[in-house]
Amino acid sequence: MSPRPRKVSDEQIFTATMRAMTRLGPGELTLAAIAAEAGVTAGALVQRFGSKRELLLALSRLAAEGGGDFLRGLTRTHRSPLAALREYAECFAHLAESPGALARNLAYLQIDLTDEDFRANLLAQSRAAREAIVELLDAAVAKGELARDTDVARLARTVETALSGSLITWATYREGTAAAWLADDVEAVVRPHRRA
Repeated sequence: MSPRPRKVSDEQIFTATMRAMTRLGPGELTLAAIAAEAGVTAGALVQRFGSKRELLLALSRLAAEGGGDFLRGLTRTHRSPLAALREYAECFAHLAESPGALARNLAYLQIDLTDEDFRANLLAQSRAAREAIVELLDAAVAKGELARDTDVARLARTVETALSGSLITWATYREGTAAAWLADDVEAVVRPHRRA
């Protein structure tokens, strides 16, 4: 007897999980909450993933596998690599749509930093994202948006640091939107490297 076909794909469950994570911190997130968001039973999630931890690890692995894909997609849709970087900063700011949203994201980050299985995925995702930033900055040099002597590897690391740090400083000062705050900080990092 063949197994019944799944009515809800893993991708749909991962999307539902991410939606639930935007509203609920790690301690509040339950398989029941994810199941309600996905339109399945908690038992179906246990049958498919085993536990909440295993579901979150599967989602984490998926994010690691596509670490630089989002930024590369933006690069393909913009003529200007630096315009793609600005849009990336704007998208990154969605992690801080509110101070509460940022606090929830930081709670999940704490898990990523302290649980070695999650940390391995975070590291892979971060390395892929930095590689994509390097590619974008290389393209900006090639198109004449950045000076030819720009150390793109170092600048990529600084951009990455500015994005992460800006989320925290925006939540502290709460001046304007997170998107505008991040865009301003990224521009401050990039400006000295612009071609005269």
